[in-house]
Amino acid sequence: MIIKEQVINIQNNWGEGVVKIGSLKGNRVECENFASQFLDELYNFESGLVLFKPTKCSLEQFRPTKPEALSYFIAGENRACEEDKGFAIQPWTKVRFENSNLILEENRALAMGNYFFTDLNGSEAKVEYTFSYKLVNGKLKIDLHHSSFPYNPEAIS
Repeated sequence: MIIKEQVINIQNNWGEGVVKIGSLKGNRVECENFASQFLDELYNFESGLVLFKPTKCSLEQFRPTKPEALSYFIAGENRACEEDKGFAIQPWTKVRFENSNLILEENRALAMGNYFFTDLNGSEAKVEYTFSYKLVNGKLKIDLHHSSFPYNPEAIS
């Protein structure tokens, strides 16, 4: 049975990884290498389907492959999706999760809530998320990542 602490641990690792990607922005090779390892470590691209719908995309909303996810996180000359600006190279100084709730099962866990990204000025961006974690070889891996900005009634006409 997956326990809450395992979910909290992967969320902390995810947030720390996003912060580290941004800290490596000045060294492109190191940034690319770390971001690729980050995706290998935390996402299930190598052994299954990943449903990935990142926050800041509108033309190519869904990113089922590792190259498309990498493009979203770090962009660059060889990015897979032209609209990408490199979400993780913002940079962010902190990421914190606030889980609304968790569903814990034997080989799968689901988490939904808000996560907050702190920029260099100390401002926080609030983003809603749903993540699904699958137990693969004794380790949690993300196989569903959906995030979006909170509903804004003034943006809808």
